[in-house]
Amino acid sequence: MIGLAAVTVGVLVAINASGVTRLWPYLALGVALWFFVFESGVHPTIAGVLLAATLPVSADKGEEASPLHRLEHALSHWVAFLVLPVFGFANAGVSLGGLGFGVFTHPVTVGAALGLFLGKQFGVFGGAWLVIRAGLAQRPDGATWGHLYGVAVLCGVGFTMSLFIGLLAFATDDYQDATKIGVLAGSLASAIVGWLVLRAQKMPANPSQTR
Repeated sequence: MIGLAAVTVGVLVAINASGVTRLWPYLALGVALWFFVFESGVHPTIAGVLLAATLPVSADKGEEASPLHRLEHALSHWVAFLVLPVFGFANAGVSLGGLGFGVFTHPVTVGAALGLFLGKQFGVFGGAWLVIRAGLAQRPDGATWGHLYGVAVLCGVGFTMSLFIGLLAFATDDYQDATKIGVLAGSLASAIVGWLVLRAQKMPANPSQTR
């Protein structure tokens, strides 16, 4: 099944390279790819990642948007108002019965919280700082390093993917509950600190002052 999945990905790459911009061939092959990945024992979400990576990102002549952007726009409302809420209600609940203070010092809880609060801001801000200093990118007009850092802190607000990875990583309820508490704690800390950092920043009157 993994071999069939690999062949399907190869076909997706080939039709992309040949200039096919209609969505239905990609979606039809995407269904087959999902089936092969699911039957192989690998988590089927990998199929979605692989399919997205093969969708054309440039629009054909006479079209305003690329196939990737058309599909993204078509799915945005379904994802925002159905998929994410259902996922949240189904996976974010934590039983408070018998919950003690020790859960907040559990290594999994602390790791998840610090991974979001510290890991995200260091990774996002550090990566942005490196590419800007290297001359490969520049800050948006009017944005200071403080603004950039505040946004990097806000990137620590995690939910769906953080919970999803935690549920895949741990099989026992205790570890999964510790992960959920850590994700919620790290997200709350990131939201509060990020808001405080951005609130403390002042927009310069002249955007060129930030260059």
